[in-house]
Amino acid sequence: MKIYLELILSFLKIGLFSFGGGYASMPLIIEQAVNKHHWISLSTFTDLFTISQMTPGPIAINGSTFIGEAVKGFPGAVIATIACIFPSIIICTVLAMIYVRYKHIDWMQKILAYLRPAVVAMIAISGISILLAAFFKNSHISMHNVQYHSFIAFVVCVILLRKTKLNPVLIMFLAGIFEVIYQWII
Repeated sequence: MKIYLELILSFLKIGLFSFGGGYASMPLIIEQAVNKHHWISLSTFTDLFTISQMTPGPIAINGSTFIGEAVKGFPGAVIATIACIFPSIIICTVLAMIYVRYKHIDWMQKILAYLRPAVVAMIAISGISILLAAFFKNSHISMHNVQYHSFIAFVVCVILLRKTKLNPVLIMFLAGIFEVIYQWII
């Protein structure tokens, strides 16, 4: 029963403080699921992020479902997912009512303007965490721990995205094939 309460409280926090969408929720998910409760490893989180990019739905929802299932099976998945979306439902309903009523007032526009930099910072933190996990073994930054194949794959994917009209899903698929082949050879 304690684990269900931990899932609820953790994903309520994630849902409550994830302003700006899925990418903004990633540092919160890492803090709760990886660092605090040790439900998954950072490597597993990186895999989760990759899978979330290829499956329909927001990252936070997919992440909460995946982590809840890993912790306590189907009931854990349902509980974590509901806990993650519940704050958004309440907040969005209340904010929509306030916005409709006061949308022409200057302070409403100022509040929204102040939230934007915080969202950008949370997204940047997430991106840096994922890059560090992808480029360095065990996320320890040193020249000895560099995973050169990951760095090369990243650069090639960025070039393909910027210079060709290839579908991003195809590029992710090719990167996955490259990683499978690399792991098979090594």
